[in-house]
Parts: sequence; C-alpha cells; structure tokens
Amino acid sequence: MTRLVDGYCRLLEALLVAALAAMVVMVFGNVVLRYAFNSGITVSEELSRWFFVWLTFLGAVVGLKEHAHLGTDMLVSRLGPAGKKSCLVLGQLLMLFVTAMFLKGSWTQTVINLGTEAPVTGAPMAVVYAAGVVFAASALVLLLRELWRLLSGQMSEAELVMVQESEDLAHLKAEEQAAPGKPGASGHGGSTRP
Repeated sequence: MTRLVDGYCRLLEALLVAALAAMVVMVFGNVVLRYAFNSGITVSEELSRWFFVWLTFLGAVVGLKEHAHLGTDMLVSRLGPAGKKSCLVLGQLLMLFVTAMFLKGSWTQTVINLGTEAPVTGAPMAVVYAAGVVFAASALVLLLRELWRLLSGQMSEAELVMVQESEDLAHLKAEEQAAPGKPGASGHGGSTRP
C-alpha cells in the first residue's frame, strides 16, 4: 500500500511540474504577445486559471501525504502518548467528515456543470470542479490509511504530532533526524556531550 501511495504522489508531483510549466509558458507568452505584438492567445487565460485550480488541489494531496500542512502543535506536542493518539483520532475523524462533505459537494458541482461550457475553450466547466473530486477522493484514502496505521499500532510516537508550528522548525527536525551523529545536530552548539 505504501508503494502504491508513493507512486501515486510521484505521479501527482510530475503533473504539478507539468501544470506549473504550462502556466508559466502560457502567461509569459501572452505577456510578450500583448506588449510586443499587441495580440494574445485568448485560450491561455482560461487554461492557466484551470491549471492553477488543479495545481492547488493536487498540491494539497501531496502536502497531506507528506504532512507538510502547517498547524499548531503547541498543545498536542505536550501531551503524553495516549493524549496524542486521542487528539490524532479526533482530528482524523473530523478531517474525514469534512473531506466526505467536500467530495459530495464537488461531485454535485461536477455533475451540474457537465453541460455548462467555458466561454473561450467551450470545454465543460465540470473540468474545474473535478479537481475537487480528485482531491477529496485522494485525501479520503490518505486519511483512512493514516487512521488505520494509528489504530493498528504501526505509528511511532514521533508520528503522532502531524503538524509543525513553522516550516523552519520542520526543516530543522528533518535535518536532525537525517544526521543525528553530526556535530551541531544534537542542538548543543557543536558539542557531542550528552
């Protein structure tokens, strides 16, 4: 299951790179055409907006898998293992509920907009709302996987706090875990004394 999820997220990352590159080319190309040649590609504005929507939702899936979303761990990090587990179960259940509602709403909007055409491309507007469906379905799988890992005892105590106060702290902790024997990694200013 882990390999399948990792492969899926690598595919999403490749799609993110492609969408970002396409957005840059379309927007930059349109700017050059407008200022240099007093023309433009009308379809690029609509497509770049759509790519941005998909980029946001697919990036959220990858962020959820990597626990990259910011949050506050001020209270949870100070609790014991039982408290951390309880908070994590409660948090996962709440996220599952909200994600299920999001999936239902996105699916409804996708179906409603199947017959609605975009003004420039003529493509169905359901393409935009389908990003929410893909996000919610993927997030449900990831959240259920994490909840199963927690309830089956496969999670270490360090994994029980899934958010970080800031990106800098998360980066520092990742460096410390990657190289625990290096000087300075212990937080004692280069000293390796206990």
